[in-house]
Amino acid sequence: MKGTISAYDVASKAGVSQSTVSRVLNNYPHIKESTKQKVLMAIKELGFTRDEIARSLASKKTRTIGLIVGDITNPFFAESAKVITGKAQEMEYDVILCNTNHKEENLYKYIQTLIGKRVDGIIITSADKDNQKIKELYDQGFPVVLYNSLMNHEKVNYIAVNNYKGAKLAVRHLYQLNHRLIGYIAGPSKYLTTHLRNLGFQDGLKELGIDVNKAFVYDKEFSYDEVYQFTKRLLKKPTRPTAFFATSDQMALAVLDAAASENINVPQELSVIGFDDIDMAKNQFIGLTTITQPKEKMATLVLEKLVSLIEENDELGSPIQIILEPELIQRRTTGVNSVQNGV
Repeated sequence: MKGTISAYDVASKAGVSQSTVSRVLNNYPHIKESTKQKVLMAIKELGFTRDEIARSLASKKTRTIGLIVGDITNPFFAESAKVITGKAQEMEYDVILCNTNHKEENLYKYIQTLIGKRVDGIIITSADKDNQKIKELYDQGFPVVLYNSLMNHEKVNYIAVNNYKGAKLAVRHLYQLNHRLIGYIAGPSKYLTTHLRNLGFQDGLKELGIDVNKAFVYDKEFSYDEVYQFTKRLLKKPTRPTAFFATSDQMALAVLDAAASENINVPQELSVIGFDDIDMAKNQFIGLTTITQPKEKMATLVLEKLVSLIEENDELGSPIQIILEPELIQRRTTGVNSVQNGV
């Protein structure tokens, strides 16, 4: 019975016009409080539910956005998604969350699915710097903003941290603690985010007169188990790193795990620094030194900018490109190197 109740029924019961009911439903200003209360009471008594499909057809907006993440098990993305969905709710937007597991075929599939569901815009993380499907969306003028990601396209919109500078901050911090043999968990360079961190790491070492030891570098897809095993192998060598820089806190935790399995004390025998400043990094039992990304500010900005593109049909003369500054936060996992000759 409730499914057959219309705005006309609400108007009749409240003794107002259908246009008045519509204005109340859409939170229009300048409506007498007494009139508004009569309409709301009628809605409650009748059990009226607005037909969102009809509404979206009329407005050509669904008030729904897509959020595509590379790995929802990565705390950085999970924490960012929590901020984005919370802010979206405040702005009366629904969010469809998609997890690609860093597979390009999944990214393509989810973009098609979201377009099919008529989302008003999409936020994308972990985008391949040359992804053709995303470039097509930009060429079509579809609202897309990259979060913590970059790509090669003149129209790209993004909110990101200065990844290059962040990596150099990490290298200099370890150097100042007398570390010269530095292991590096790089991750794949197909993402501009990690590519820039890789460049920052390499240039940071070069400026300090240190050569990159390729045997100390992990450059495959991020995998906790693989990074754990890679680190264990290195730590068993006669000449081993005295410090590790991981381009994600999640991978830094894998390094700490491997060190513990080899009974290597942190930071007395091994220093470890990550990148992201996930909530777990602050845990007093972990105390991970890290390069912070202001994820709450980034997540809020990416949503606000996407909604601006959607609601204002904002066709800017220049794309939205915001780079935020990183910061080094020293905690308990880095200390002065006391290991001689890396053994």
